[in-house]
Amino acid sequence: MTLVLLAALVWVGGWALNTWLTRGARARSRAVRTAVPLIFGATVLLCWELIVRGLNVPPAILPPPSRIGQTFVANLPLLWGDFVQTILKGAFSGLAIGVAAALVVAVLVDRFDVLRRGLLPVGSFMAALPIVGVAPIMVMWFGFGWQSKAAVVVLMVFFPMLVNTVAGLQDTTAMQRDLMRTYGAGYWPTLLKLRLPAALPFIFNGLKIAATLAMIGAIVAEFFGSPTQGIGFRISTSNGALQLDMVWSAILVGALAGSAVYGLITFLERWATFWHPSQRT
Repeated sequence: MTLVLLAALVWVGGWALNTWLTRGARARSRAVRTAVPLIFGATVLLCWELIVRGLNVPPAILPPPSRIGQTFVANLPLLWGDFVQTILKGAFSGLAIGVAAALVVAVLVDRFDVLRRGLLPVGSFMAALPIVGVAPIMVMWFGFGWQSKAAVVVLMVFFPMLVNTVAGLQDTTAMQRDLMRTYGAGYWPTLLKLRLPAALPFIFNGLKIAATLAMIGAIVAEFFGSPTQGIGFRISTSNGALQLDMVWSAILVGALAGSAVYGLITFLERWATFWHPSQRT
């Protein structure tokens, strides 16, 4: 119980430190904005470690973070192969194809009203399809390789990206469009110089959603058929063998990849939409 009490003290101490950092003028500094989530994350991990060891929780139920870290480091070559199979091949290829197709179709939907009236309602229906029902079909169609995972990812990211892009293309005001007409600009110059730049915040919002869905889709799809490699395959087989430290290590690979992609998209968004009110601090 001593370790459990120590965990409670660590939690209170971390909470108090973050509360102090986020008060007053210091809360606006970049160093504090970086330190607060790091302190919170370190507090959670340390409390996890102390509680699991203090209560003698079996590793087959919940391993401590230190054991997960050791397993992660000891199996880096194996986990790297899983990362390449699931993330680089399955998730990224499906994300690229789905986003590119959604951008092209969004322009067509914006150009032709019949597509807006006919395709978008179908898109709402397709976006609601459960991945556990779609993934086995894609595996039967495209095989057990990364191609079937990429196909699942395409289906998952296409319609959220399409809806966000179409909404962004419609975000300009009548006065802005009238101004372009006074300059003699037709549809395509107006699209390239006014409507696409105005749609960038919506596009990046769609990209953030799509990136998260791509990671989830590629991993879950591997539960329904995969070669002897991949994050989903590793989670499934390790869980069956009660190797929970390996399960958490595979989850960590997916979490790190997802966080890195999300951070990259956020950086690109700040660079490309510096003029937008949402980027002003």
